Amino acid sequence: MSPPIETPEKFTISHNTSHPPLNERILSSMTRRSVAAHPWHDLEIGPEAPKIFNCVIEIGKGSKVKYELDKKTGLIMVDRVLYSSVVYPHNYGFIPRTICEDSDPIDVLVIMQEPVLPGCFLRAKAIGLMPMIDQGEKDDKIIAVCADDPEYRHYNDIKELPPHRLAEIRRFFEDCILIRLSNSIV
Repeated sequence: MSPPIETPEKFTISHNTSHPPLNERILSSMTRRSVAAHPWHDLEIGPEAPKIFNCVIEIGKGSKVKYELDKKTGLIMVDRVLYSSVVYPHNYGFIPRTICEDSDPIDVLVIMQEPVLPGCFLRAKAIGLMPMIDQGEKDDKIIAVCADDPEYRHYNDIKELPPHRLAEIRRFFEDCILIRLSNSIV
């Protein structure tokens, strides 16, 4: 037989006078400027750049959700959900402290074994470039490998990748971008 269920006695709320009430703290925090680091502006590109550079991941491998850096806050926000059964074949992000013709940081597709959480950064090594035009603007993608992934870190050139891996990457951009924007060129 199970023990009887105990009902709590009256509970009391402790008023700690060392902290202002919750509503005052919330309003007070809203008026203060955020001191959080901004991944685009505050994160260094890395001491070994351009050979090995920091890359902030916006979208993890296997995700259907397209996240994007909110330039004002530095937070990662949901941009949209991809069409059909398309998923990101590898981790996708940007290089901090860079800017392209489209006023965004340089985009990077990072090939590695595991998905990475949005907002994390890792060390990457560029092995190639995928030239692209998106809505009439140049929007090239750097293809990189994770510099700390034992399976991929030895690659130095995109030509060393298996042909299927290259076809997979190309097809992803064709499916993802061309479905959304009929005037994109991959």
